[in-house]
Amino acid sequence: MTAPSAASAALVADGDRPREGGLDRPVTEVAVGVLIDAQGRFLLTSRPPGKVYEGYWEFPGGKVEPGETVAEALRRELQEEIGVTVGAVHPWREKLVDYPHALVRLNFCQVFDWSGELQMHEGQQYAWQTLPVDVAPVLPGTVPVLEWLAEASGSAA
Repeated sequence: MTAPSAASAALVADGDRPREGGLDRPVTEVAVGVLIDAQGRFLLTSRPPGKVYEGYWEFPGGKVEPGETVAEALRRELQEEIGVTVGAVHPWREKLVDYPHALVRLNFCQVFDWSGELQMHEGQQYAWQTLPVDVAPVLPGTVPVLEWLAEASGSAA
């Protein structure tokens, strides 16, 4: 018996669409920041114009480059994308998501400490949210995080 492929254990987004690169494509590592402010709100940003899933809401972050740790990638990405300098990074959870365009492992990190004013460098929007969120549509890979936050707080996602 063979082991299941990485994609079979993944959250499958838009399962009716073909997978670019086939079923055995490589996993892209992504660092994702769950920024939580002193009021308990979390930051969501919209996908920038011209990117896959443009306009969908997600937690900010980006690809881990070769030689980078998740924390290093998160610090770099949040500086580049939203103009903040991150303090402590708290690795939290991972989720494999099989999107039509890529198979990604989302490495979610909680961040409670950052400095600088939010600046949307890629033309995206931002919204501080509580549960249930009032922005839509939400990127499929974001949904599990909203569920985890709901479980932790005892509220509805």
